[in-house]
Amino acid sequence: MNTRLPVDGRAIGLMMLLCMTWGMQQVSIKLAADDIAAVLQICLRSGIAAVLLGLFMLWRKERMNIADTWKPGLLAGFLFSSEFFLVGEGLRYTTASHISVFLYSAPVFAALGLHIKLPAERLSLLQWAGILLAFSGIAVTFLGREAATDTATADMIIGDMYGLMAGFCWGMTTVLIRCSTLSSTPASQTLMYQLLVCFVLLLGATLISGRTDIQWSDIAIGSLVFQGIIVCFISFLVWFWLLKEYVASQLGVFSFMTPMFGIVFGVVVLGEKLEQSFISGAILVMSGIVLVSGQSLIQKYLNNRRNPEISSTE
Repeated sequence: MNTRLPVDGRAIGLMMLLCMTWGMQQVSIKLAADDIAAVLQICLRSGIAAVLLGLFMLWRKERMNIADTWKPGLLAGFLFSSEFFLVGEGLRYTTASHISVFLYSAPVFAALGLHIKLPAERLSLLQWAGILLAFSGIAVTFLGREAATDTATADMIIGDMYGLMAGFCWGMTTVLIRCSTLSSTPASQTLMYQLLVCFVLLLGATLISGRTDIQWSDIAIGSLVFQGIIVCFISFLVWFWLLKEYVASQLGVFSFMTPMFGIVFGVVVLGEKLEQSFISGAILVMSGIVLVSGQSLIQKYLNNRRNPEISSTE
């Protein structure tokens, strides 16, 4: 019997490293955007990661089960491509800090989608409160800022909308994977669909837009190495290993740390300024994510507080 472990110190340490890595990816893309367009970076990193993942699968003698998975696999690839196309375009208009927060609204959209599709995934009252909190935070970030009287503010609103739509695409990817044959497919194969489709579609989008110029600076090369090898290959393999070893719901509660790190890195590395409305909204969004993703842990804690004699015997 494959019993998953409760989160321990090793899992917490790895999740901290993963969240730092994922929080840095938007910052890395924006940092190198003057030398290589954001969408082209995402295209190339997907190609690099697909090659590495293919070699890894060959080493493990793992074959793609195309016959039963190609339809949902291609759709998952399309949603993945849409998500990161929107991220790349959003970074042209808004800050990496904003994109980090809006992209990680994905657990909220995923929870709503799974509530509709799977009876076993019905939302609890605590999760509904988290969704309300998260959407309140999104409203604060949009409505709490000053009126869009200049081009910069209007552009930021457009970029933020791209980030929010990217979060929606990510959430729908989660719903698709859970509700299709991909749910029983090795994670490496699902990731391969996503990387290959993303490379092909974003390459086409880059060629159509004409933003194909590359200045092979140290920053551009470093960004591609970081994203292609560390983010899209190593970090995802570590994440999938954690999901096999530990209780997924306990790992998911750490997702709020990624936008937090994204904000910190955006300020420190890029010198981004944070508006008061964004800070307030981001706190609400991240609090909502914790309630939605970690409701089982929170509920267990509350039950233990009510019944300490039960928890002491577990």
